[in-house]
Amino acid sequence: MFASKSELEAAIEFIKLSPKDDGVVRKIVCRPTTGERIELMEAQLDVVEGLAGDNWRSRGYQKTPGGSAHPDMQLNIMNARTIAIIAKNENRWQLAGDQFFIDLDLSHENLPPGTQLQLGNAAIEITAEPHLGCGKFTERFGLDAVGFVNSTIGKSLNLRGVNARVIQSGNVLRGAIIRKIAENPG
Repeated sequence: MFASKSELEAAIEFIKLSPKDDGVVRKIVCRPTTGERIELMEAQLDVVEGLAGDNWRSRGYQKTPGGSAHPDMQLNIMNARTIAIIAKNENRWQLAGDQFFIDLDLSHENLPPGTQLQLGNAAIEITAEPHLGCGKFTERFGLDAVGFVNSTIGKSLNLRGVNARVIQSGNVLRGAIIRKIAENPG
């Protein structure tokens, strides 16, 4: 059921072929309540709310003062090639818990924190907040998968994904092109 360590390691070169500049939104997933996932064809991004209808804001974050939502974790984004190998079936992608699955090189080298991306008529900024495999990810995809995304190469390529915040509200369609609009402007 789970991808093996050898299957995952064999996929590194395929994952590295992800586009560096113009990528594509392959899947959008909204999480209205904990454990619930709804696949969307179109999403509304908002600078305050993040992904409209998602529970990011109401769920909060245990490490922030008062448990409020972490502003640099509005969006969770994962590389579509990575989740395709890990999940083995596209119907299981949403179990990763990310809202956007995109075909774009998410490596730190290509998208360092501060990089801004255009998705549809919305814009987001990659944040420095790490996005790593956790207990839920292990339960859903196995020990080899969490070891893969949290390995040295996995972290350098951000195989578990990246966090981002919305900097310009707008709509995003599944299949939309993703373009860099500013690289690490900080």
